[in-house]
Amino acid sequence: MALLIASDLNKDMAGQPLLRGVSFKLERRERMTIAGRNGAGKTTLLRMLAGETSIDRGELSVAKGVRIALHDQRPPRERAIPLREYLLSGCAEELQIEAELSELETKMAAGTADEAMLTRYAGAQARLEARGGYLWRNRATAMAHGLGFAEADLDRPLDTFSGGQLTRASLARALATGADVLLLDEPTNHLDIEAIDWLGRHLRDRTENGRGAVIVVSHDRWLLDTVCERTWEVDRGQVHSAEGGYSAYVLAQAERERGEEAAERRRRNLARKELAWLQRGARARSTKAKFRVEAANALIAAEPPARDSVELTRLATVRLGKTVIELEDVSVAVPADGGLRRLLEHVTWQLGPGERVGITGVNGSGKTSLLNLLAETSGPGLVAEGTVVRGKTVRLAYLSQELAELDPDQRVREAVEEVRLRIRIGDREVSAGQLLERLGFSTERQWTRIGDLSGGERRRVQLLRLLMDEPNVLLLDEPTNDLDIETLTEFEDLLDGWPGTLVVVSHDRYFLERVTEHVMALLGDGRLSFLGGGVDEYLDRIRAARAGSTGGPTPPPAAPSVPKSSAAEERTARKELQRLERQLDRLKVRETELTALLAANATDYEKLTALGAELRAVQTEKSDLEDRWLTIAAEFE
Repeated sequence: MALLIASDLNKDMAGQPLLRGVSFKLERRERMTIAGRNGAGKTTLLRMLAGETSIDRGELSVAKGVRIALHDQRPPRERAIPLREYLLSGCAEELQIEAELSELETKMAAGTADEAMLTRYAGAQARLEARGGYLWRNRATAMAHGLGFAEADLDRPLDTFSGGQLTRASLARALATGADVLLLDEPTNHLDIEAIDWLGRHLRDRTENGRGAVIVVSHDRWLLDTVCERTWEVDRGQVHSAEGGYSAYVLAQAERERGEEAAERRRRNLARKELAWLQRGARARSTKAKFRVEAANALIAAEPPARDSVELTRLATVRLGKTVIELEDVSVAVPADGGLRRLLEHVTWQLGPGERVGITGVNGSGKTSLLNLLAETSGPGLVAEGTVVRGKTVRLAYLSQELAELDPDQRVREAVEEVRLRIRIGDREVSAGQLLERLGFSTERQWTRIGDLSGGERRRVQLLRLLMDEPNVLLLDEPTNDLDIETLTEFEDLLDGWPGTLVVVSHDRYFLERVTEHVMALLGDGRLSFLGGGVDEYLDRIRAARAGSTGGPTPPPAAPSVPKSSAAEERTARKELQRLERQLDRLKVRETELTALLAANATDYEKLTALGAELRAVQTEKSDLEDRWLTIAAEFE
């Protein structure tokens, strides 16, 4: 059943066209993402679907009884109420049904019940049961726990929470509604890696168990690949659709751009490079349909590795020398509750030339304090003991979460060029204007006042100013905040050719896997632990620690799982997959033959008509078989 049907939606902003002719159908159990650059209209489209922004032209149909919940990063309006009350306020219908049942029960207890009252009571009970019964209150608590709130937080007033906690509270409220359609705008903002992992599993379980559909706008590519099964790209007012999550979106983008003019060659090459990374990537992206893998491999056959690690390390050694930063028996503490809380205890670590290190860890474990220590920047009340040695040739740049203020009256290009006009990245020399264009600033936009930029654009200017200073050691604290996916891929491409030492703190696990060579973790035990298995090992350690602990918030109960197929059923399914693959191979051969015949008979109308009809039939059958293949394969991933 279609939950939403949009027909020819149009929207103008400030007198300029933003969305043009957007049409789609959203079915139950669908999980999809909306991709596109900042300002393309993604948030506006979500608000149009939620009924919070008007539609200039076109029609949006919502199926009867379908409930829609929107999380769009706006903080809660109510601030004096406790978190628990705020979460439950999103469940207005459940609250109304409970009030009705309470009123009826009071009358029935007084002996005034009649047949009409009993019928009304039974109807209210049925409506509440359809919304999860009396467990709906537990659902709100489970959502809060999954997003990192402790039990004690539920009774705290909202005005005692930080901005990041309020954003998480808004997300928990949307998840707790039990809505049929969830619209989530950047849901991973202010979430750590563990909470993002929980959110991905929750959204999959929520839809697979028949509870509606999900539309996500996010720059977190791991979440998109893990959760979403369809992608809409908003580009210049139009919407392009692709099956699958981020990987499929990049493939469709590369295929589409392959036929464009030479002026788009740069973006096409970048998409091919991103595909190469996806194909070589972590195990989370390894399960792909055979016919999609073949298409991707055909595009990236000649694509070299993203980085020549040996060459970059050699260049970094020449520029830096053997010593970069070394910690010897270092301990770090910060003020807490009238005393000091230890973050690091007797840590010894050598950061070498050309190393690319990702740092992850639980909130409050000291990730930012570690970067402050490496950068010789004193955080609030930071107390450090031990020996820190820095190489004589170290030229360090530090991107903190608290960005330095820029002159709001200065032009974008002026702000970058005052640092340096040109820099060398790898074996290429690029100008400030070229770098600005790569990170999304058109020639016209480069002369915009900084005061007129969005938060994401100002962050891009800061990144470029750091790179233009030609550092050989780069420390990045949550660098992906407020950056869209296209800007992120360009930034990653810049880092691919940069030969210095890199340390990144990020909750964006895709970015960590993409730009670093290994991951280290702060697990709250005062140590800096090497993780050979990367982020997956980090999550395994966190879960194991929680499973063995008696304190802390209880994780939300897992959704009922579908029983695993028997060995005999699995063998049957594998045979069916092989049969489908043989049929697909035959159809692909026939599709190629028919395409060649169409070209050879371009002047014969009758033959063209017959061949065209056969080609459409072959393509339809091929599409049906691919859908069947995906349905069966999904049961054994």
